[in-house]
Amino acid sequence: MLMMQELSVGYGDSQILWGVHLRVPEGQVVCLMGRNGVGKTTLLKSVMGLLSPQAGTIVFDGQDIIRMRPEQRARCGMGYVPQGREIFPQLTVRENLSLGLLAKHGPHGKVLDQALRLFPALSGVLNRKGGFLSGGQQQQLAIARALVTEPKLLLLDEPTAGIQPSIIQEIAEVIARIKTQGQVTILLVEQYLEFA
Repeated sequence: MLMMQELSVGYGDSQILWGVHLRVPEGQVVCLMGRNGVGKTTLLKSVMGLLSPQAGTIVFDGQDIIRMRPEQRARCGMGYVPQGREIFPQLTVRENLSLGLLAKHGPHGKVLDQALRLFPALSGVLNRKGGFLSGGQQQQLAIARALVTEPKLLLLDEPTAGIQPSIIQEIAEVIARIKTQGQVTILLVEQYLEFA
């Protein structure tokens, strides 16, 4: 589903990734682990098109995407949940999910219902502003917002960071359920070994 070869990325004069090779098989969950500052988030941002690599290739679902803009990658089937969640705090849960639905063509009701079944706690707070949710609820919302786009590839950047253990367990169960269904490939960046 995703393959990187000789990927090199930096910020200005600071080289972060040198010649990275990574393969993520279709329908699998692949976890990328490493200490702080080694380039895990940089790699995900490069896959999503938020950073331009200096060298290398990125192939997604058989297509070279190195020159595609982030919104084109999203339309091709990538969902991204950034570190820190980055929900819209002044929008309600429903409005945050609706923004995810903008990237999806076709009927929305079914995918919204599916996302809310995965994270039932969100159903009771649909009209609450995202900024008033707990950190765990915000993380669930961020993942649900990516899932309503029906991605082929889901990029998760440290989904357990700053989250209480009960929510971590719920997120783990959702990822396991997604993997069992075999329709979404997941590239997970994580520092919590037990979760991985």
